[in-house]
Amino acid sequence: MQNDHNELFRKLHISNLLDLALLIPSRYNDTTLSRGLVLGNLLTAEASVNSVQKHGNKLQVLFYLPAFGRKVSATFFHVTPYHFATFIPNTTHFIQGKLSEYQGFLQLSQPKKISKPNCIIPKYKTILKNSEMKELISSMLFREKLINEGLTPNEADTLLMLHFPSDIRQIYEQKNLKSHIIQTLKTLEAFNHFKKLQGKRVDFPATVSLDGDEKMFIDSLPFKLTNEQLKTIKEIKSDFANIHKAAKRMIVGDVGSGKTIVILASAMMALPRKSVLMAPTSLLAFQLFEEAQKYMPKEIKIALVMQGKMIGDYKEADFIIGTHALLYKDDLPKIDLIMIDEQHRFGTAQRHTLEKLSSRGKAKAHMLQFSATPIPRTQAMMDSALIDISLITTTPFDKNITTNFISKEDFTSLLSHIQEEIQANHQVLIIYPLVEQSEQIPYQSLAEARGFWEKIFDNVFVTHGKDRDKEKILLDFREQGNILLATTVVEVGISLPRLTMVIVVGAERLGLATLHQLRGRVGRLGLKSWCYLYSHNKTNERLESFAKTMSGFEIAKLDLQFRNSGDILEGTIQSGQKFKWLDMATDEKIISEAKERVYSS
Repeated sequence: MQNDHNELFRKLHISNLLDLALLIPSRYNDTTLSRGLVLGNLLTAEASVNSVQKHGNKLQVLFYLPAFGRKVSATFFHVTPYHFATFIPNTTHFIQGKLSEYQGFLQLSQPKKISKPNCIIPKYKTILKNSEMKELISSMLFREKLINEGLTPNEADTLLMLHFPSDIRQIYEQKNLKSHIIQTLKTLEAFNHFKKLQGKRVDFPATVSLDGDEKMFIDSLPFKLTNEQLKTIKEIKSDFANIHKAAKRMIVGDVGSGKTIVILASAMMALPRKSVLMAPTSLLAFQLFEEAQKYMPKEIKIALVMQGKMIGDYKEADFIIGTHALLYKDDLPKIDLIMIDEQHRFGTAQRHTLEKLSSRGKAKAHMLQFSATPIPRTQAMMDSALIDISLITTTPFDKNITTNFISKEDFTSLLSHIQEEIQANHQVLIIYPLVEQSEQIPYQSLAEARGFWEKIFDNVFVTHGKDRDKEKILLDFREQGNILLATTVVEVGISLPRLTMVIVVGAERLGLATLHQLRGRVGRLGLKSWCYLYSHNKTNERLESFAKTMSGFEIAKLDLQFRNSGDILEGTIQSGQKFKWLDMATDEKIISEAKERVYSS
């Protein structure tokens, strides 16, 4: 019997009793006998057949309703032999149909014969037949079992009532589930999620505890760190002190929130042990190398490892910065801290390879991963069951960026603004939705647009995702360019201090997180800047909401509200997790309480 259940669970893509209990019916057939005759309502009643007449492909049956002492005429369309065999004069049935009236006569259109009167029959929308689902539910869902799973008696009773209702009015409020039922389903979805993750986190002993001093480094900086930067550094320091458990932390920060300084402070805390930082592109690696050289004490040996380019001796270095070229160095020194920047741009296999290079027996190096894609706080709570998470939601200074939603009629004034910015020795970035022309997309491509811009302006640079020279072009543009035409290749990474304007063509085609990353390219040094969202559409609620906030964490929340799903941090948790009742944009309190409930028990 257990094997049969396992097979059914596999078919339903569920793994435990609570998964099954949360597969609530999509609707109910209520066969409770009607107490009165109400026009427009469903009538369920005992009915005896008075007469039967066939009219072409229709069957007209005159029923007598003993409970009400009235006759009702019923019309059956597209009749089959079943109808003729069933509705024979002088036979009695229970029927159900919508009651109407025509010229004083009661009528039912295409009523159904009911086999079980005075019942509420749940209807399940699953891969199994309804009868199989009912049998499975009946054989497995019991109050005691649900309470043993950690549910309160009230929660168990609510679920059982949904599967075995005695009165339809218990369930619905104006055709919607009652609010207290929805609240219970949300709570149990979150509770079930954390219960499944409980025990799935795998921790390893650390190769060593790290206790280097970061205070002098922080004091030497020409600016003050934000409270959230300091809090994150404190959390990392606490992780590093634990010899029994190697750090496994994700630091999620908004664009320009100062994650680089957290990286450098972590390398300082690792001293005198060695640390490594892997970045997804040569451009990012080189930029981080420049920042490390600028801010870290001169006696710290820093090396850069990229394909075809190396600076310093990585075998002797205290802090090694590089691209995935690091994975092919089999003579790396002993590493006790691994840091990965823009972690989602590396595959799981690449992250594991770097981890292996630093493992010693069962012990592992401390691991920090960094992401510039903000996630809602609710998502962080979900993911933190498997990995520690720090959020840096504030930036060291407020950016002065105006975001405008524009269309064709604004193009002339946009051109004037571009000329003004270039005359002020500022730079402009224009993002196109595609490289080559496409009939499916009603916007110009990079290839079509470049001639126009090159004709009007000097020093126009062009690059895109498949361009092998994109990193060199971005560096050349930083030094000499006026306008950069690109695809979303510049979404993450390069620092362009003179960039004060970004124009996104066909902005409605991009996700809000991508738009936020693109907007984050401008105003890096506090210069007054602009982000123009260009669209053929005159209005767009999603883009208009985006224009009103600069917070990446608020935007991640908006993204959830508009597309009803979240970007899960790839590689930390099963991707594509969907919830039927939980709203990841608004149910922070429910998720927080469910996590506390599971992890404090």
